[in-house]
This record gives sequence, structure tokens and C-alpha cells, in this order.
Amino acid sequence: MDFSGWEKLSLVDFDDCLTTTLFAAGCNFRCPFCHNGGLVLANSRPTPIPWETIYGYAKKRAKELDAVCVSGGEPTLMPDLPEKLLQIKKLGYKVKLDTNGTSPDVLSSLIEKGLVDYVAMDIKNSKEKYPLTVGHPSLDMSKIEASISLLIHSGISYEFRTTLIQEFHSREDIEKISFWLSGAKKYYLQMFIDSPSCICHGLHAVTKENAEEYKNILAKT
Repeated sequence: MDFSGWEKLSLVDFDDCLTTTLFAAGCNFRCPFCHNGGLVLANSRPTPIPWETIYGYAKKRAKELDAVCVSGGEPTLMPDLPEKLLQIKKLGYKVKLDTNGTSPDVLSSLIEKGLVDYVAMDIKNSKEKYPLTVGHPSLDMSKIEASISLLIHSGISYEFRTTLIQEFHSREDIEKISFWLSGAKKYYLQMFIDSPSCICHGLHAVTKENAEEYKNILAKT
């Protein structure tokens, strides 16, 4: 696996940091609402970006940028991710990792070695509807649960987040997720946008009324 997407400057990916964002090609999920479909599907992935090019840019901009965000795709599937993050950390950058939580062992190792400063984990749906939502009928939910527990108890800064889709999420799902994530410091709900790069089109964002209802559910737990 390689990085096949790169946003050289972002002001929204990591708090108030000036960030350069890397996107790993490949993913073990097939969420139909994924907005990075070109990175996920093998027949449409962009040409890999040489690591030397990325590292050279990061080294040159080390005094101007604050952080590197590693997203995807699913970056924890990259065998050499720890080595690349170590190189980035040695340049003085903060590192944010976006993940689907299917590699708790990798996540634990990255945290233990101090290679990440912040983790954002997607919570796709309630436990019962997870396999359907991610297009993975045989999904091992124990790995998702292990990653959730790890983030809550590790002491690292983190957030959980769910992209709301009319066709996939109901009030009952949000109630179940809220109970599931009890004790979490940060959990965000995101509105879906049907962008040209989505894997499937024709899905719908929840209404503003539903979003407000779901927000109120979270406020009570």
C-alpha cells in the first residue's frame, strides 16, 4: 500500500494546526457512502506518490506546518506505516491518524511508541448494523470494540465520529451507539454529502430535524 492522495495544506483536519494530509490507497471496508471511493476501489486508484516526494516536502516545510494527518482509505493496513510516521515525528510534526478501528494491535503499537498524537475513529453504525453498513458480512466486531476501548483508556487525545445517512441510521441506532460509546470524551455526528467521489450515489443526508434529535440523544448520555 502507498499514499495516493495528498492535500498539501489543510486548515480543518487537525484542530488549529496547519496540516498536510496524506491519503492511503486501499481499505478493508466498502461503505457505500465513502467519499474517497477513488482510493478504496482497486480499479480507480490514483498513481502512488513516492514517499521521497512526501518526505522531502515535509522536511522543507517543517518550520511552516504543524502537523501531518494520515487518512485514507485505511492507513493502518500499510505495513511500513510505523517507519514512515517515525520519520515524520523526527521532523517535529504532530500526527493525526484517521482509522476505521479494524487494526487494534497496530493502533496500540503506534500509541505506545508515541507515533500518533490524535486519533479519529469512524463509528459506522450500531453493532447490529455494522456489517451491512461497511459491506463486510463477516466483520469481526471484537476488533472494533477493542479499538474503542483502547482509545477511551489509553490517555491519547481522540474522537469518534459518525456520518449520518437516512438509509442507514435511525433514532434507535443513535441511541445504541450512544450507549456503546458511554464514557467517550468526544463523539461527533457528521452530515453526509453526496460528492462525485462517493462509492455509491443516491444516498441521502438525514434532515436537520433528525440531526438535532440525534444530537439531543447524545446530550442525555
